[in-house]
Amino acid sequence: MAGAIASRMSFSSLKRKQPKTFTVRIVTMDAEMEFNCEMKWKGKDLFDLVCRTLGLRETWFFGLQYTIKDTVAWLKMDKKVLDHDVSKEEPVTFHFLAKFYPENAEEELVQEITQHLFFLQVKKQILDEKIYCPPEASVLLASYAVQAKYGDYDPSVHKRGFLAQEELLPKRVINLYQMTPEMWEERITAWYAEHRGRARDEAEMEYLKIAQDLEMYGVNYFTIRNKKGTELLLGVDALGLHIYDPENRLTPKISFPWNEIRNISYSDKEFTIKPLDKKIDVFKFNSSKLRVNKLILQLCIGNHDLFMRRRKADSLEVQQMKAQAREEKARKQMERQRLAREKQMREEAERTRDELERRLLQMKEEATMANEALMRSEETADLLAEKAQITEEEAKLLAQKAAEAEQEMQRIKATAIRTEEEKRLMEQKVLEAEVLALKMAEESERRAKEADQLKQDLQEAREAERRAKQKLLEITTKPTYPPMNPIPAPLPPDIPSFNLIGDSLSFDFKDTDMKRLSMEIEKENSRCRAPSPEWPSLKSSSR
Repeated sequence: MAGAIASRMSFSSLKRKQPKTFTVRIVTMDAEMEFNCEMKWKGKDLFDLVCRTLGLRETWFFGLQYTIKDTVAWLKMDKKVLDHDVSKEEPVTFHFLAKFYPENAEEELVQEITQHLFFLQVKKQILDEKIYCPPEASVLLASYAVQAKYGDYDPSVHKRGFLAQEELLPKRVINLYQMTPEMWEERITAWYAEHRGRARDEAEMEYLKIAQDLEMYGVNYFTIRNKKGTELLLGVDALGLHIYDPENRLTPKISFPWNEIRNISYSDKEFTIKPLDKKIDVFKFNSSKLRVNKLILQLCIGNHDLFMRRRKADSLEVQQMKAQAREEKARKQMERQRLAREKQMREEAERTRDELERRLLQMKEEATMANEALMRSEETADLLAEKAQITEEEAKLLAQKAAEAEQEMQRIKATAIRTEEEKRLMEQKVLEAEVLALKMAEESERRAKEADQLKQDLQEAREAERRAKQKLLEITTKPTYPPMNPIPAPLPPDIPSFNLIGDSLSFDFKDTDMKRLSMEIEKENSRCRAPSPEWPSLKSSSR
């Protein structure tokens, strides 16, 4: 019983001793973190926790920022977190940002994490146009940002359009020129290709080295009024205080370097800057809010301290950090060289492998082609053998045909000999027939001439007969006269003679005799015109 009571008492005492906590959200440039903080923690406790979590040792550049009614404020290290004018709604949000900027980033920023956080913050300020950057410098800075993110340029990987979703240039620069996103990407890529071999931290440092020469780099601007009530801008940076015209944030009207300022003080809303040179008038100005005055004073004190610190020998802590950073840098350099050699060897091995694979593939293709050629050769050999067999058979057939052709040729020769004899005989018969035809034509012509002569003679005979008949008629019709002895006219030898001499006239030539004579003459003519009895036999022999 007593033990149970004691245990309950101890549990209740532990419960009472357990500290109360609240949740805090820390937003960095590339991450968000949440912590459970004790109610009694001061700003330094939370800040140290964040720095330890990030592995950050160069803590003097950074701070935890929050916003009060559109006014920026920084968490004070010696004041409780919840005593600040922050929202009590959990999680309480703070932004882990660079509060002070180095004069020379390459010399002052030792740790890689410090460089990276500065790089991200300055890049955002340039893109948000809180830092003015000329177009050419914007393109160059964008190329270093791409190198820091993507590494070395590789055309096979970083193809056209790979920067389409990246925010790399201020909108003011983009709107200043009538250029397409593709044209901007081409210009950035042209610079990006020249940064080969730079590691991420080297590319980021090159980015910061260019950015730190911009006029608005690291300057915090505040609206103020001078004694006359003229509105001006106060700029606080690592080198001193600067007074600007509200329309021109690039070129200050008046500058007060930290090493020329003897004292800075403010009373309520009035600030007083006292230069070391007493000949120079004291500069006084007013700000609109007390919180703004406190912020200006914080920034002045912090930047002045860092300004004086840079001009002194490094503390032991900074020396150790720089030594470690040099060793780390040397180690990384050796590691990068080793990786570069390994990469080169790997690339050579890959090239060798690709070459071997190519040669192997080529050999396989050649082997396949040789195999196909062998198969084709075998097929060709089979075809040639088959063709040779067919050719042999054809040769035999041709030989047989040649023999038959030879026999036919002999037969044709023999036939030709017989035909030649027959032709010769035929030519002889034709010649004889021509001679015979010529003779018959001559005979026919001769007979025709004879017939014509006979016809002429017949005509003359008929004419003589007619005359004789007429003469006879005359004689028979006349009276009797004394006898006369006329001289008889000579008659043709073929005409029969008529005896009209003396008293007794003997007239034996009659019409029937004349008709018979004419018929005989015509028969003789037709016989001359008729073909020879030997002509049909000639034609038949010709056939």
